[in-house]
Amino acid sequence: MGVRANALADRIEQGARNLASFAEGMSDAEWRTAVRPDGRTAGVIVHHVASMYPVEVDLARTLASGKPVAGLTWGNVAEINAKHAREHAGASKREAIDLLLKNGRAAADGVRAFTDGELDTAAPCSLNADAPVTAQFFVEDHALRHSWHHLAKIRASLKR
Repeated sequence: MGVRANALADRIEQGARNLASFAEGMSDAEWRTAVRPDGRTAGVIVHHVASMYPVEVDLARTLASGKPVAGLTWGNVAEINAKHAREHAGASKREAIDLLLKNGRAAADGVRAFTDGELDTAAPCSLNADAPVTAQFFVEDHALRHSWHHLAKIRASLKR
């Protein structure tokens, strides 16, 4: 296991734990609160972060292998998010938190398997205007940042 991959993985797990801990303390009303700017509920967003970990790590693996991430747009992401919100509107707090911690651990384990060379490999990424981004950048910008990003939005919406 590489030092960098392990550090990235530790931060993914930290973010998942932080979001899970905050979610544990939410009331039922807070769980159902719409979060700005897109209006998904806090509970749906927690479940969303959990659900995206496998996809984010798979896309990083694609880049690590030197292959481009092609054809995936932010419009596609918005559609995926809207579909997820419809399908998981009733996700329970326990279900979402358990999935968040499980998939956060699995994502971290997947990232720990990256070599330094794989983390340094760059390929075009359609989400970044086909800029050649490294697998490490993708891990940091997606699997690692995702829980922190949404926790900040949930906190702002709940004003705490």
